[in-house]
Amino acid sequence: MDLKPQDLMVLLKVAAHPSRHWTYAALGEALGMSASETHASVKRAVASGLAVAPARGEWTPIRPNLLEFVLHGARYVWPATMGPVKRGVPTSIGMEPLASQMRVAPGDAPVWAHPTGSAKGPTLSPLYRSAPLAALTDPALHRLLALLDALRTGRARERTLAAQLMEAELTHPVQERADARP
Repeated sequence: MDLKPQDLMVLLKVAAHPSRHWTYAALGEALGMSASETHASVKRAVASGLAVAPARGEWTPIRPNLLEFVLHGARYVWPATMGPVKRGVPTSIGMEPLASQMRVAPGDAPVWAHPTGSAKGPTLSPLYRSAPLAALTDPALHRLLALLDALRTGRARERTLAAQLMEAELTHPVQERADARP
C-alpha cells in the first residue's frame, strides 16, 4: 500500500487541530476530498505507521513518526516543482512563520497558483490539488503546508529553519487558536 500526497494532507489537518474529533465526511469537506478518499487516506496512514487506530472509527497521527517522515522523507517521495510567475496563495518562505524570518525580494516567494490568491510569485506545485483551497480556510493547516513546502524546496538555511518550526508545531501542538479554527 503506497502513501499518496493526500494522506499527508489529512494527517497534517488533524495534527493542526489536536482537540477536534473529525468524521471522515467533515475532514473530507474541509480538505476538498470525499469521505471515501479521506477514509482511504487514514487506512494508508495507519498501515504505514504514521497513524494509529486504537478503536473502530477512531484514529490519530503518531506525531514522532509524522515528524520524521515530514523532515526526512516527504521531499523525496513528493518533490515539488517550480513554475512560472502567477497570482496565488503564498507558501514556503512567503507565508508565516517563515516570511518574517527570511529576507525575500517582493515577487520571489513561491505561491500555489489560485485565482483568489493574495500574492504573485513563482508557482510551486502543491502537495495535493486541493491544498490551496483548504489552506485558505484554515490558517493552522496553511502554516504546516507552507513549512512542508519549505522543506520540499528550500535551500539549506530555509530547510533548517522550517524543520525547527515544524518540530515545534508537531511536538508541542498549540491548543485551538481563534485564527486556526476550520
